[in-house]
Amino acid sequence: MHPSYKRSLRVGELVKRELSAIILRHVKDPGVGEMTITEVTVSDDLRLAKVYVATLNDPVAREATMQALQRAAGFLRSQLGARIKVRYTPELRFVYDDTLDRADRIETLLRRAEGTGTED
Repeated sequence: MHPSYKRSLRVGELVKRELSAIILRHVKDPGVGEMTITEVTVSDDLRLAKVYVATLNDPVAREATMQALQRAAGFLRSQLGARIKVRYTPELRFVYDDTLDRADRIETLLRRAEGTGTED
């Protein structure tokens, strides 16, 4: 395993933990609804972090949450830079994690195929 790959994994976990705390305690934007950071992938050069976010909200609320996170990205990055010790604080890109949606869709299809469920 390449050393920068291991470092990007460690930094990704650190960014995930710290961002979760910052959002919980310091982001006051009402547009940020209930959400969970499911994963953070950091580029090998540590300059870009893709932050995967899951919500259980309807599509309109989900979009509001994603827009609010984008608006707060500069604030979040500056707060993150004060908490983690890396040469460059990664640029934050928020991406909706649709894993829960896909799992729900598969479950619905399986129930329908078994004939035991109703269509949602």
